[in-house]
Amino acid sequence: MPFFYYDSYYLVLVLPAILIAAFAQISVQNTFKKYEKQLSIGGKTAAMIVREILDKNGLYNISVEHVSGHLSDHYDPKSNVIRLSDSVYNSTSVASIGVAAHEAGHAVQHAVGYVPIRLRNSVLPVANLGSKLAVPIILIGIIMSMQPLVSIGILLFSALVLFQLITLPVEFNASRRAITTLREEGILNPDEIPSAKKVLSAAAMTYVAAALVSAMQLLRLILINRKRD
Repeated sequence: MPFFYYDSYYLVLVLPAILIAAFAQISVQNTFKKYEKQLSIGGKTAAMIVREILDKNGLYNISVEHVSGHLSDHYDPKSNVIRLSDSVYNSTSVASIGVAAHEAGHAVQHAVGYVPIRLRNSVLPVANLGSKLAVPIILIGIIMSMQPLVSIGILLFSALVLFQLITLPVEFNASRRAITTLREEGILNPDEIPSAKKVLSAAAMTYVAAALVSAMQLLRLILINRKRD
């Protein structure tokens, strides 16, 4: 189905979004690399700071672990663990501390029942199905001229887009919590806060770009489907 993959909608809608996403990825890597060289005056590692933030919020049950990779940091609510990457865990850089505090922000969100994260979790099962099955179902529906199957595939893909859109306020809020904590607790001094903000802002744009790619892909699928009617 060359038409399906290389139609004009792909060139006009999806390809520009993919280029924006690629630029966002390059931007976050370059921004992190720049501020990775700026060591915090406090001298504490990112892992130490995450532990402090968790303890101050009464989250003693959440552990902090070292995981391999570069910027593969994440909070795993099922295992109650924050995993910090090679470039973050033992680093005292402003960039690493910002990233680590962001993950601590996710842990706090779960603890306080932050509404968008609860909504995201409710959409997650359908979004997972959409990411795996939507396009194959649509392709089968097109090949076999089964319109209901195409519609089901588009609905499944819509759930994936919805999940990514809900993820945006979750990520922005985690970054705001991180910056507020770093400032109010005096973990970073006033001159270091702007650098941490730049790192987290660059990271947030990767989520915006990913949502844009999916939204444009969804629009493309809808337009292709209408064109067939």
